[in-house]
Amino acid sequence: MPTDCISYQTSGYFSQLMQDYLDQKSELKPLYNHFPTLENFEKQIIEKAKNFDNANRIPLVNTLKKQYQHIEISDATNQNIELLALANTFTVTTGHQLNLFSGPLYFLYKIISTINLTKELKLKYPTNNFVPIYWMATEDHDFEEINYFNFKGKKFRWNKESTGPVGRLSTEGLAEFLEIYAAELGSSTNASFIKKLFEDAYLKHENLADATRFLANSLFAQYGLVILDADDANLKRAFIPYIKEELEQQTSFKTVQETIEQLKEYTVQVNPREINLFYIEDDLRERIIFESDRYDVNNTKISFSKEEILKLLENNPENFSPNVIMRPLYQEIILPNLCYIGGGGEIAYWLELKSFFDAVNITFPMLLVRNSVLLATEKQGKKADNLGLSWSDLFTKSARLINVITHKLSPFPIDLSPQKEILEKQFEYLYELAQQTDKSFSGAVKAQEVKQKKGLDNLEKRLLKAQKRKLDSELQRVTDLQFELFPNQSLQERHTNFSEFYLEKGEQLIPLLIQKLKPLETNFNIIMI
Repeated sequence: MPTDCISYQTSGYFSQLMQDYLDQKSELKPLYNHFPTLENFEKQIIEKAKNFDNANRIPLVNTLKKQYQHIEISDATNQNIELLALANTFTVTTGHQLNLFSGPLYFLYKIISTINLTKELKLKYPTNNFVPIYWMATEDHDFEEINYFNFKGKKFRWNKESTGPVGRLSTEGLAEFLEIYAAELGSSTNASFIKKLFEDAYLKHENLADATRFLANSLFAQYGLVILDADDANLKRAFIPYIKEELEQQTSFKTVQETIEQLKEYTVQVNPREINLFYIEDDLRERIIFESDRYDVNNTKISFSKEEILKLLENNPENFSPNVIMRPLYQEIILPNLCYIGGGGEIAYWLELKSFFDAVNITFPMLLVRNSVLLATEKQGKKADNLGLSWSDLFTKSARLINVITHKLSPFPIDLSPQKEILEKQFEYLYELAQQTDKSFSGAVKAQEVKQKKGLDNLEKRLLKAQKRKLDSELQRVTDLQFELFPNQSLQERHTNFSEFYLEKGEQLIPLLIQKLKPLETNFNIIMI
């Protein structure tokens, strides 16, 4: 089955904001720095080099070395960590939540986009070094978003109580979870690898941050991926001046609100708080709220005067956690970063932030939409061929696809347009006649015209419905195939865990994706496995 060229813009799965961003619409250009092309990175490199505090490189390297102490580190990753100390080294970053066993497939695609872009940049700009970074969202506290994954149509959920930052969450209790999951995997060589990978990651590490680092390192260490947990006191020291400004001036709220006004024709991804910081300690992460000249921690009795909270900041910056508005700024302060790679929703909220970055004089990174992929088996490709379906057809929303295929398979046209034209001519004659008699007749003609046209429209709908019933067997095969490829009528990459495909492809899966994906192309990748 030939692979169609399906752009993000025509796929039907990207918001209007993302479509306009990818089309580089002029009204959005004030909201980003440089559009991500290989040539534009030259300007980004120059700007970041001028505006990045190289003093932040040493604590970054030291923190990474400490975080990698207890796992096997590849030569490629070790070299990349060392390179981060050099002024001509830059990063490309993606971020992701600590989803159980990586969550949906796009976890892989984010990281592979990041790795592949650093390769392309090294070829284009050989005098510089480029390091792929996976930023673990260890400070997030919404456990319900990450405590499950989908495998072969079943949802595997880790039932556990959690209120604080998920990176610190104990992995205790996952042995029983693995038993249930392992029973579904089977006993093949690839199944044994998956079981051992889960066991080594989650049963041999005490918290979710360490488990996720081990998992990502196991999958991508040979490509030099560097995994960062920024929930760290030494790293947050560089962020102190910006936290202080947030507490005192609320710069982010003011600037982001202004940008949102410019985006009012689109759906706004995130709205800023007056203070976009959390207070964090142990298993607590709650918003900081400024009221009556006090800084209160939401849902607790913890409260600070201005002097008290600034003293706490100076002595313990690790007690402050950025929210979705402030986290990107934290990232760009501690990393010599050129580009952030994310999904459409992430890029949408980054587009709200440039004026904030400008206000605090931090270089805004380039924003790249990650690769998107549909994995299909040869068997599914043959099914599509036999049904006369193109990939473009399969990307069509289900209800519309069924209508299109019904029209296509019907031995006669499901279209009463000829009858409507005849009716039109008949009423033209009747209107001419109405001109020659009492005007009451004209009203009767009009009423009859509306009634008969509506009748033909209803008959056309009934005819389509009747043909759907008659072609039910063929249409069911179309529906079944589409559901296989688009589970729950959503993108496969947002639903299915990588282990489902690793069972079939094994250790060839990630190298195949590395080979096929081109980070700067904006087409949906359909990959046969």
